[in-house]
Amino acid sequence: MTINISFQKSEYQKADTLIVGVFEDGALSDPAEILDNYLDGTLSYAIKANSKFKGKVGQALHISAYDQDFRQIIIIGVGKEADLDHKVAEEIGGKLLSTLKTYGAGQANIRLSGSHDFEKITAAEFANRIATGLHLKSYEFNKYKSKKNEKKSEGLQKLVITTNAAPEAEKLYKDTSKICDGVFLSRDLINEPPNQLHPESYAELIKDELKPLGVEVEVLDEKKMQKLGFGALLSVGQGSIRDSRLVIMKWNGNKKSKKSPLALVGKGVTFDTGGISLKPPAEMDLMKMDMGGSAAVVGAMKAIAGRKAKANVIGVVGLVENMPSDRAYRPGDIITSHAGKTIEVLNTDAEGRLVLADALTYVQEKYKPEVIIDLATLTGAIMVALGFEYCGAFANDHDLWDQLSLASSDANEKFWRMPLDEAYRKEMESEVGDLKNLGSLGRYGGACSAAGFLEHFIEDKVKWAHIDIAGTAWGKSEKPTVPKGGTGFAVRTLDRLVSHYYEARK
Repeated sequence: MTINISFQKSEYQKADTLIVGVFEDGALSDPAEILDNYLDGTLSYAIKANSKFKGKVGQALHISAYDQDFRQIIIIGVGKEADLDHKVAEEIGGKLLSTLKTYGAGQANIRLSGSHDFEKITAAEFANRIATGLHLKSYEFNKYKSKKNEKKSEGLQKLVITTNAAPEAEKLYKDTSKICDGVFLSRDLINEPPNQLHPESYAELIKDELKPLGVEVEVLDEKKMQKLGFGALLSVGQGSIRDSRLVIMKWNGNKKSKKSPLALVGKGVTFDTGGISLKPPAEMDLMKMDMGGSAAVVGAMKAIAGRKAKANVIGVVGLVENMPSDRAYRPGDIITSHAGKTIEVLNTDAEGRLVLADALTYVQEKYKPEVIIDLATLTGAIMVALGFEYCGAFANDHDLWDQLSLASSDANEKFWRMPLDEAYRKEMESEVGDLKNLGSLGRYGGACSAAGFLEHFIEDKVKWAHIDIAGTAWGKSEKPTVPKGGTGFAVRTLDRLVSHYYEARK
């Protein structure tokens, strides 16, 4: 669904649906009070007559109207004024779109309180975040619905947000909309079926999406990776008829800078059967989302390039398909990584860390970054620990964690710091090789030992964070701004991280 969102100062906008806000204590917002007086107390009467409407965040009350400028009024609850912040504003926007769909709004005008700032958020940012929430909620994935069965979209086409802070809000939303584009690309990638999105087609899609934005894209095929000694990554993909790929994305937004680029690395297992260590059949179809880490990196690169960030960022994604066959790698195999470290394979379903090991080594060897962030749907153990609300974040530097924590809060995405410890590193040492790809305690501390494995491939003095998004890359239920299916999780956090800490100030 494509919605034209704009911001204007003018109080009067012709639309079929007019939206005004009411606080949880029953107080009308300034525009609601003006409208209530114009309609001889109609809003106040409707609120008093409906005992269920309390003005809670996103709660809606519908009034049919007979006016030459609008046919219906939506009173939207905005909660307590003291609680208004960017998270609440996005929730209001997301829930508002659902309400507008319910009442068949085609063109709508939401009137916000004047230009005064709230305690926790400015008027401009409040307007921007409402637009952001509505924008994120508008995502649909209906690419594979046949036209004869596809319902015609009759949803919202145009939204005008009226606020005295319109110029600043419009400026903020110009960048925000580009970030949403990155989130939508990430969601699309995760939702794609595995017979359509495989390593080769994925690499081509990345080029099609990012090169027009000015991102340099390089693709390493299997022959190139064999020459470079990518023994870990290639072992994972060798059981599939689909050849593996490594894709490097370079955004040079600050050509004057002599600093090392920020490196983002993503796991891209386009389908994970578990290999010879075959997964149980229940919900194996969801293993199309095992490339969620790569989708976050690709989506972030689109957001960063789309808003022309003044920063230098390298994105690297390892793309493989993990399949069982007569060519597949086996439990008991010993493979040699790009770093030269040998790895004893104990379970072929612990494959993501092998893909990341070679990608992490390559990006350090080639680009010498001071900071690396890798993202992966890596372990079921992180879901045992954190469920589906939080991702697990492992960081070897306190300042980097603080940056991630603040960026994720701004992005309304939940990060929880997990421990890195020498004990987890040591647990991944093998008796017959340098390392093993599975800890000895199974899922007990499995997310931590997986991070400990990856830490063996991080060079000294390199700041590094590992983000395990196994529980957050796929939504099992709908949320105010996030759909079921691919969530695009971490795209916004990565973009905010770049904006706040790695981008040259204008």
